[in-house]
Amino acid sequence: MNVLAVDLGGQAARAIVFDRAGVPVAEAMAPIDTTHPRDGWVEHDPEQVLGALREAIDGVATAGIVAAAGLATQRSSVVCWDRTDGAALSPVISWQDRRGADQIASFADQADAVRAATGLVLSPHYGASKLRWCLDNLPAVRSACEDGTLAFGPIASFVMFRLLTERPLLIDPANASRTQLWDFRTRDWSPSLLELFDVPRSPLPECVPNRHAYGHLSKVPLTVCTGDQSAALFARGAPDPRAAWVNIGTGAFVQRPAGDRPAEIPGLLSSVVWQDAISTSYVAEGTVNGAAAAIDRVEPAWLDDDAEPPLYLNGVGGLGSPWWKPHFESRFVGDGNPSLKAVAVVESIVFMLAVNIDLIGAASVTVSGGLSQLDGLCSRLADVTGLVVERPVVHEATARGLAWLVAGRPSSWRDPGDPTVFEPADNPALKSRFARWRAAMPAV
Repeated sequence: MNVLAVDLGGQAARAIVFDRAGVPVAEAMAPIDTTHPRDGWVEHDPEQVLGALREAIDGVATAGIVAAAGLATQRSSVVCWDRTDGAALSPVISWQDRRGADQIASFADQADAVRAATGLVLSPHYGASKLRWCLDNLPAVRSACEDGTLAFGPIASFVMFRLLTERPLLIDPANASRTQLWDFRTRDWSPSLLELFDVPRSPLPECVPNRHAYGHLSKVPLTVCTGDQSAALFARGAPDPRAAWVNIGTGAFVQRPAGDRPAEIPGLLSSVVWQDAISTSYVAEGTVNGAAAAIDRVEPAWLDDDAEPPLYLNGVGGLGSPWWKPHFESRFVGDGNPSLKAVAVVESIVFMLAVNIDLIGAASVTVSGGLSQLDGLCSRLADVTGLVVERPVVHEATARGLAWLVAGRPSSWRDPGDPTVFEPADNPALKSRFARWRAAMPAV
């Protein structure tokens, strides 16, 4: 049985068809542009996003009969549209966007109540403040709300509304939860959170499980919708509850399975990762915002240089876990040439991941995503954490994990090859930089 995985990321849309053994038989990709209209604002053009998705899906149309499809998207990106004709009324406001930081800061006294209901810390990266901003600042959105024709929510709901034959107004738990309006105790929109953020209920999609009859992509049933990081956790099948999965793309995310109960680790998130008709699964999760988004160009050979790089205090996109500072000025501590500064940026990603891995309490680490292909990053992560780091031969972790879920979690799927293993080594110079970096972070 062939299945189709549609992966909508921040830089590209991908469509990959997998066969019954979990082997990719066709794949296509189309790029997506990102704009930064102001400092802290990050947007995509909704029509270009849809065009990229159509191009990628059309690119695998000759791959034979596809039994079912799944969709994975960036969880905290939101968009507003008209439910009568599907016309976009706002840009896609990216998960990286921090335009709602001032509003979020005004709710500081409600932080504990928000975390208890959502598992999240108060942050402008999530959807609530972005949706409120649209209502306050975009006349077309406000007018549609007054006329009763407004729809808004996670980008997954917009994509399904525009691409599925049935035009459903639905959303899954992984994406709904990242609006910071979804209560994981009731598994639905929270009246108290809607009131807090002053967001109306009627434009939001209906909440349904991750596995659901969402509709049809052409004639192919879409049976799974989830978040990109949620899907990546399943790239090797059922995740090892002792291991941390690190997926390093535009941002980097650290997840460890927590079973059927929300995790409670100070400084980290508790995220719903899967819900079907039978069960709900959670993970403890850490977030590093400035991963690939912080790097313009890194030559792998630079990571083999023995020269001492400076330190980089990495606030690109705002500091994520466990600091949660939306406004943080990135800076170098010490001097170095451009290549050594690039090494310092890579090491800052390693150091932030190491802090989160330590909090999450993992016994080993599995890495995926674009930056995981840097051997120097992986070896440093092993040296700093003292844990074995494995890099599977799975380059598109989100798509493969999504396909495995769509296929019904088959036990027959195997890794396409042996993983690359990075054993921790004694690295006193790196550990010294890590210690100095940890001391510098709280100081600023």
